[in-house]
Amino acid sequence: MTASPDRTDMTPPAREGQGCAPRHVALIMDGNGRWAKERGLPRSEGHRHGLDALRRIIRHGVRIGLEYITIYSFSSENWSRPASEVSFLMSLLRRFVQRDLSEIHQANVRIRVIGDRQGLEPGIRALLNEAEELTKANSGMTLVVAFNYGSRDEIARAARSLAKDMAEGRIALEDITPDAIAGRLDTAGIPDPDLIVRTSGEMRLSNFLMWQAAYSEFYFCDTYWPDFDEAALDRAIADFSSRERRFGGVTAKVL
Repeated sequence: MTASPDRTDMTPPAREGQGCAPRHVALIMDGNGRWAKERGLPRSEGHRHGLDALRRIIRHGVRIGLEYITIYSFSSENWSRPASEVSFLMSLLRRFVQRDLSEIHQANVRIRVIGDRQGLEPGIRALLNEAEELTKANSGMTLVVAFNYGSRDEIARAARSLAKDMAEGRIALEDITPDAIAGRLDTAGIPDPDLIVRTSGEMRLSNFLMWQAAYSEFYFCDTYWPDFDEAALDRAIADFSSRERRFGGVTAKVL
């Protein structure tokens, strides 16, 4: 595997080839448990090393000038995992905010959290709010954290919001358009991902950004998430840059 860069700061250099590079990369960070199992380690070690990989990718995303990175950090279905594993994942979230939020803020990164916050434990909700509030004025890369997120639930919540407005006379039936639905999603105001990367060899969305992925490019790799490094992200972006995106048309479009 290609060695990772020695730089550990988050200072972005000048970026070349922006016309064919993605603005927004979304990451399904899969394979922590299998990474640990192959090494005879508990699943918690896989998650711990997965957090290290996330730190590397955030720093690298800033360095190469990505505008948005979205991470699938905890799905609405993940609550069904063993209680001990869920508890450990929540402790990792706390550690991430406590250890990394300051560095992220200093790098001018803005954090935005998507997902359903209703019913979350107050301490977890406070951590998410703290991360957003501290970084809300930052103008660099946006790190979108999908937490307690499920795409079907997101779309259902958007539909209920529109239905409520129609029932109360604020909008008409014909006002319910694709743009209106997009405006009620958790990702309102965020461009759709150009590239969705899934690690570990699995090839599915798993209830992630299903509306937003309508014209995304997909990149699947066998690498488990803890081993996904800067060179792996560069390979995914290079693969994306070699593709022709037509968005249903005949000729390629440049966004």
